Amino acid sequence: MKAVPRQHDPASLNRLAATASLATAILLTAAKLLAAIVSDSLAMLASMIDSLADIAGSAITFIAVRISQQPPDHSHRYGHGKAESLSALTQASLVMGSALFVLIGAGNRIANPRVIEPGTFPIIVLMVSITATFCLVTLQQWVVNRTGSTAIAADRLHYTADFATNILVLVTLLATTRFGIFWLDPLAATLVALYLAWQACKIGKRAVDTLMDRELGPADRTRIEALVCAHPDVQDCHDLRTRKAANTTFIEFHIELDPQMTIGRAHHVTDDLEATLTSAFGEAEIIIHQEPAGLEDDRLDHRIAEAGERR
Repeated sequence: MKAVPRQHDPASLNRLAATASLATAILLTAAKLLAAIVSDSLAMLASMIDSLADIAGSAITFIAVRISQQPPDHSHRYGHGKAESLSALTQASLVMGSALFVLIGAGNRIANPRVIEPGTFPIIVLMVSITATFCLVTLQQWVVNRTGSTAIAADRLHYTADFATNILVLVTLLATTRFGIFWLDPLAATLVALYLAWQACKIGKRAVDTLMDRELGPADRTRIEALVCAHPDVQDCHDLRTRKAANTTFIEFHIELDPQMTIGRAHHVTDDLEATLTSAFGEAEIIIHQEPAGLEDDRLDHRIAEAGERR
């Protein structure tokens, strides 16, 4: 088998993205803190708080990526892939907390209006932040396309929200500086907070789906069944179960074979199916149960159908 170049190794790419994320969060938080102090802008403070949460989230992602890449051991025979989903769920909680803090601050500023004079420095900081965030999101998307990492995808979603947030805050500061529209500052902070809360819900749902072993989508399940049943020696398949953790797809199903087939031949059939599914879905753990065609036994498909009818 041809060796995969190290620069395209999924583990190395995930570590690169996690490191870039943490470094960017630290630099932008420091710059925004100074800009918030100089400008006294609530919208800038909201952006800085979000970047502060980014540091915690990126640090968690940095650690989770390394844990998820550890091989199976005696205590974790399915591997450590769900560490990425735990990281994503933690990020969602941090983002939701940030959104609540910003909403409280926006309410106080609306109740007690304050004239702000942003100046040039905060605007420069935001322009640098927008550029740096765009570069980071581009790198993260490139990595996700090649690795499928849940943690990096969650981090990318968060920084995509940051990108939109920074643009909104920049527009707010420009409007305040040029036109004196001071009420736009708490309004922008409120919009930022609501957007952050929405993103947190999306990240959290995806993480919970993975932790709860949610099935792959109908299209993927149909594709698996079609690939399995296309094998000339497979008469039927049933009880398909799937889930995903980090970069690994877990696939389990039963196949019906000729009752007279030898064990050796049945073994070759399963090897063929594993090779086909791995080619189609990338990194995968596949469990195949073989049984003679026509056997009447208790099936998971039937139990699920009966449970659905009783609801």
